[in-house]
Amino acid sequence: MGKKSWRERLYPVVFFSDTPAGRQFDIALLLAIFASLVVVMLDSVPGYDRYGELFYALEWGFTMLFAAEYLLRIAIHPKPSHYIFSFYGVVDLLAVLPAVLALLLPEAQYLLIIRVMRMLRVFRVLKLLPYLSQANFLLVALRGSRQKIIVFLFSVTTLMIVFGTLMYVIEGSEHGFTSIPASIYWAVVTMTTVGYGDMTPKTPLGQALATLVMITGYSVIAVPTGIFTAELASAMQSERLQRICPTCEKSAHEPDAAYCSRCGSALFPRHPESAAGEAPRG
Repeated sequence: MGKKSWRERLYPVVFFSDTPAGRQFDIALLLAIFASLVVVMLDSVPGYDRYGELFYALEWGFTMLFAAEYLLRIAIHPKPSHYIFSFYGVVDLLAVLPAVLALLLPEAQYLLIIRVMRMLRVFRVLKLLPYLSQANFLLVALRGSRQKIIVFLFSVTTLMIVFGTLMYVIEGSEHGFTSIPASIYWAVVTMTTVGYGDMTPKTPLGQALATLVMITGYSVIAVPTGIFTAELASAMQSERLQRICPTCEKSAHEPDAAYCSRCGSALFPRHPESAAGEAPRG
């Protein structure tokens, strides 16, 4: 076999953590990401204004480092487009873009905090990928309940518009409800049980409507939770073992089941030696 190119030598180091070199690279990268997050957060603290130039230099230093890492990943990947359009590829790009955007809009530099998403690589480094696979249940449940939740949100939005308009008609500008949009804002704050208190009804009829809005808010809060919980339970049921019972032909069983839950027959063939040493039943 010929000598490996530098791309072939670096590929397992940069993209995998199952080797000592790859693990060290990922740990060093996570430390750099964490340090860049600390710099961004400290830069927003008023008491550290005197270190502004230092923070600025560090932020650009980390940005150049991550930009070089991103270009390196593209250069050594056998199929660069697969990396670029992957989840981690998009996250790596977003970790660099805010610094470029900050050249036009200075406040955009605080969007660098999005680099925290790059810390997701800690699951790979610490061998916690099974935890990520369990998160797939949440995604399946969200997709399954999408239509129900959209209908729910549309219904709640309609209620908030109606309640806001009624409150505007009842209270009027003299009591702080200066417009229908402002009254809808009050309805949203009240129905979600946040209750800032910046707008409050003064008339008895308005207070009665506010009471109805609050009671309605408590009633609807449980609806999306129930929808999502039902879909999550359904998604978890899909993990059941797909093995047909040889006796009653039931197809779905628990992952650790050895016997059919319907007829009690063995789902798996038994070893001859274990069956021979077992006393006959009956």
